[in-house]
Amino acid sequence: MDPYENNNKKILSPLDKEPYEPETTKKNALADKGQETVVALTLPSTDSSATEWAVKDVVKSLFDHLADLRKQLIKGLAVFIFFFFVVFATVNWWFPFITKGNSLVILGPLEVVKFYMSISSTMALGLALPFLMHFVWSFIKPGLKENERRFLGMYSPVMLFLFLLGISFGFFVVNPLSYKFLISIGQANFDVMVSASEYIHFLIMTTVPIGILFELPIVALFLSSIGLLTADIMKAIRKWAYVFMAVFASMTTPPDFVSHLLVLIPMILLYEISIFLVKKIERKQMLKNELVSK
Repeated sequence: MDPYENNNKKILSPLDKEPYEPETTKKNALADKGQETVVALTLPSTDSSATEWAVKDVVKSLFDHLADLRKQLIKGLAVFIFFFFVVFATVNWWFPFITKGNSLVILGPLEVVKFYMSISSTMALGLALPFLMHFVWSFIKPGLKENERRFLGMYSPVMLFLFLLGISFGFFVVNPLSYKFLISIGQANFDVMVSASEYIHFLIMTTVPIGILFELPIVALFLSSIGLLTADIMKAIRKWAYVFMAVFASMTTPPDFVSHLLVLIPMILLYEISIFLVKKIERKQMLKNELVSK
């Protein structure tokens, strides 16, 4: 006869006996399990429809931005085409002012069209620039931070003024001096005949890049306002900046030493002015922070 009744007893030895637990501990454990069950039942389940709605909202927002960009581009193109036809229709009026009395030759019938198209496109772009800046501003304004919006809204007229100032400096100073210098060198050994296409290319090369270079102080102020540039950084990289400006001046001006100097000297002055303006703004910001802290 098996004393353990065919091993049906739950406790075969004292070691197999379950440890004693007080009634309060058992009740607390059951309560904790109940709370876990309630929490598990109340947790929100991941629904794929919510993800789909989020994706749809992102796509819709993207298409809205693209539609707004398309609208602004169409408006800018319409303004540019309008000024292009106005300039092209009045070509006989402004032609002597552009050529400055220089005798030009054409090397083929298509060169006349190329000349008129090039100069009309450049002048139309300059006349349409204020409108284009307004359209671009209308597009990017909603996505800017408060300090960026305030900065661009304040300095947009200054940006236009500096660009026009640079164009004027190139047209009245850099272009005539470099043109006369290069022609005088050529006349020593050659019969110089300047084609219309070469002249307009030379005129654009000595005006438009200089207008862009005159935007340097505004670019420096903008980078300083968003915390990407400081006066100390500009002072530390001054030597490298001068080298870069010299290379840039040689690439965007005619291949003569006079033109390089005529562009490089204003660039250096603008760089130093930018350092001064950035430093001045940093001082104002420091004083403002001190007043706020007090």
